[in-house]
Amino acid sequence: MNDSLIAVTNVTKTYGSGDALLMALAGVDVAIGRGEFAAIMGPSGSGKSTLMNILGCLDRPTSGTYVLDGEDVSALSRPELADVRNRKIGFVFQSFNLLPRLPAYKNVMLPMMYYREEDRPDPEEREARAIAALEAVGLGSRLEHRPNQLSGGQQQRVAIARALINHPPLILADEPTGNLDSRSSEEIMTLIHNLHEEGVTILMVTHEPDIAEHAQRVICLHDGQVISDGRNGGGECLSRGGAR
Repeated sequence: MNDSLIAVTNVTKTYGSGDALLMALAGVDVAIGRGEFAAIMGPSGSGKSTLMNILGCLDRPTSGTYVLDGEDVSALSRPELADVRNRKIGFVFQSFNLLPRLPAYKNVMLPMMYYREEDRPDPEEREARAIAALEAVGLGSRLEHRPNQLSGGQQQRVAIARALINHPPLILADEPTGNLDSRSSEEIMTLIHNLHEEGVTILMVTHEPDIAEHAQRVICLHDGQVISDGRNGGGECLSRGGAR
């Protein structure tokens, strides 16, 4: 597509060598448009976690190209990848990944600490932005609460506020409802839909077909390859032995 935020071309990822060679990705082609909401599914060992690590600039492909927001990030150094992550990607994890000793607003402030020094907002602006982000996800009254004083759904809201704090064009959500009850899952998916309606690009990994149905399209991986890409992708994954 012409206006792709993500463009992955013939990406491979291998581990080991010789008889111990493992090909986790075997020539993946994926394009995600700006403002799109897509889900990735696939059984255990399909390569979805490997692909998400590459898309999140946490790892580099063995071969192939990955263009993110017009920038080829395929061969960047680790410090360069870290800078791209901080500027262009917000992460939402299944396990929330909040620091237990910090109150909610300080957890949300953390990504701003990794700006290059010349671009880093001053402390007052960081705090104001964190408070505004928490208010935007309905936690304006929980600013001082530590993670153990919050429900699972509230902790995920803090994580979403943290993901949004640097205004990235892309949110990567890895099993965002995996540790939540059904009510909290619905609330988080409503929040994700609201972000999508505001123009944020969402790419979500999930093994739950009902959660995948929230996305505009479902990309199904199997044995390191894309086997389907469209509204019926979740069914394709399930027909090949389940999405886990």
